Amino acid sequence: MKKKRIDLNSDMGEGFGPWTIGDGVDAELMPLISSANIATGFHAGDPNIMRRMVALAREHGVGIGAHPGFRDLVGFGRRHIQAPAEELVNDMVYQLGALREFARLEGLALQHIKPHGALYMHAARDEALSRTLVEALQRIEPGLRLFCMESSVTCRVARELGQPVVREFYADRDYDLSGSIVFTRRVGTLDPEAVAAKVLRACTEGTVRTVEGEDLAIGFDSVCIHSDTPGALALVQATRRALAAHGIEVAGLAAQG
Repeated sequence: MKKKRIDLNSDMGEGFGPWTIGDGVDAELMPLISSANIATGFHAGDPNIMRRMVALAREHGVGIGAHPGFRDLVGFGRRHIQAPAEELVNDMVYQLGALREFARLEGLALQHIKPHGALYMHAARDEALSRTLVEALQRIEPGLRLFCMESSVTCRVARELGQPVVREFYADRDYDLSGSIVFTRRVGTLDPEAVAAKVLRACTEGTVRTVEGEDLAIGFDSVCIHSDTPGALALVQATRRALAAHGIEVAGLAAQG
């Protein structure tokens, strides 16, 4: 069934001090998206950047979420760290709490949480980590939406325990036949029109072409375009043009019911 509206999310604030990751287009991207995943200090971000991103999201009416990662500034959170599930969840709770306080300073509440990079992929396949994370969220924020892939262990566990989920479609990543994205530490420059066509097909047909060359049915509630992908602004602009041309509105999660 063709979607009439879709959430569009992007990772925000992924710099550190004077350093910027990607093209540095957060201010230009924010008015074009409906959900912002704000880096919370472990893979990127710092208190000043977090405060700025929350204020920018408030200015544009964008839903905000914590984007916690592995404790890996050097590797941008895309290197796997082997640690017990409880330790990793403690790290995520710590990061979520930091952003929650900046949200309170701006009179906002957190909308969601979305683990970053290698931590997201680890949770997607690891039952112990997903279950420990969801059980923690049930105690501190039972209404907080958890972003995940439909095919992930995280999605299954969250639904089992009653934590609301937001299933993502990745516009700037490849899929395989398992329904998972093909994880990469570096993403090259992508053709904006090809990315827009990929998103449009997913929204109108509910399918995506996999790296194996076959079509895969996919369910999702939000489309992600990473802000650190080269040319991210052009990708988002082309995607919005394609969606608008086919009568599909970019709207926040609250508008989707």
